[in-house]
Amino acid sequence: MPSLVQMASPVGALLRERSQTVSVSESAAGGLISAALLSVPGASAYFIGGGSVYTQTARRGILRFNDAKAEMQGSTEEYATLAANAIRDILDTDWAIGESGAAGPGGNRYGNPAGYVALAVVGPSSATRIVQTGNDDREDNMWTFARTALDLLHDTLKGELI
Repeated sequence: MPSLVQMASPVGALLRERSQTVSVSESAAGGLISAALLSVPGASAYFIGGGSVYTQTARRGILRFNDAKAEMQGSTEEYATLAANAIRDILDTDWAIGESGAAGPGGNRYGNPAGYVALAVVGPSSATRIVQTGNDDREDNMWTFARTALDLLHDTLKGELI
């Protein structure tokens, strides 16, 4: 497993170079995306904040979702994009990551298996990605979700999406 700093340093360097900011709405990654971004020295230049949005109560409180949005299926590209846009608007950042999935060892209440995650990056350009690890190890999946979210942000920043 790469260290938190190794995972986030390339993204941090690009954001600092561009004087841009990022926020995060994460669920199954449990705060690892934010922790990675914050582990890089100088993170205060680009990381504004975010939250581990793990329940409908958190959706209402952190993302300011109304009941209809709070109750929608969470582990979809549509939801990840909605969450990313919400945290980006609330914290007034250039970029945001939205993440929602099932870390394991079992699936989530939406029927997604362990190892499934929906990711979104929103900003001047946007991207989404679905990942299915096929793994039911909770910690391994959380690390994979965080690393993949940061890779998606990096690729979006660089304009290198396939």
